[in-house]
Amino acid sequence: MVSEQTEQTPADSPQVRKRVVFTKGGKGGVGKTGFMIHLAEWFIANDIPFTLLDLDTENKSRGSLKHYFTGFARKINIHTEAGLDAFIDCLAEGTPVVLADMGAGSGQVALNWFETMYPDLAEQGILFTAIGVVTSDPASVESVLAWAARLQNRVDYVIVENATSPQADFSYWRDGDQCIRFREVFRPVVLSMEYRLADLENASRQHGATLAQVAERKANVAELLKASFVIRAQSYRRRLFLEFEKAKGFFLP
Repeated sequence: MVSEQTEQTPADSPQVRKRVVFTKGGKGGVGKTGFMIHLAEWFIANDIPFTLLDLDTENKSRGSLKHYFTGFARKINIHTEAGLDAFIDCLAEGTPVVLADMGAGSGQVALNWFETMYPDLAEQGILFTAIGVVTSDPASVESVLAWAARLQNRVDYVIVENATSPQADFSYWRDGDQCIRFREVFRPVVLSMEYRLADLENASRQHGATLAQVAERKANVAELLKASFVIRAQSYRRRLFLEFEKAKGFFLP
């Protein structure tokens, strides 16, 4: 159960210099990594400097950030004593934004670290944005609420309604009493991620090709050069980028 929101540092405060954007590492298979891949593409397309961290220790090959961004995404083991200190080190290196994809089941480790380190990081003007991905599965919603119960008002919230089927039903997320309370108290930005053609999704994952690579015909795979795939990728990317613009202030320092 969430509690009342207290005073929060506005995103345009002069104190604000850096931001960590991370996915809530709760229920697996809801599309957290997919969202972060597309968000990273948005940063690249807008020439916004950032560091990309792959904290999903269970996802070692296809489907991980490193599979899509070889040589760019850093793999971090958060189950070491100082694993999540990588956030601090990356920001100290000069990058204004860290995008971090947390693995499923990383909640206890991440939340314990956050509660220990947050007061000192907040004093330095470092902001946090928590990405919660919900599907029609109530378990994905419960995971978002469980993280919010610990994080409280110390982060900005972006909730992504990920349509994993053509007729995705988000009624549990939209109508549940605790969900309504969560939205009233924490005022998240809610974004839509539409259902993507399964054949395109599977081929992209198999070959580690981003929507940008498919849309720009840079995926060096015959299957992904199909005209229909290229047009669909262009369409998905355009609409996703419009969604990201809605939460621009939650992604930037």
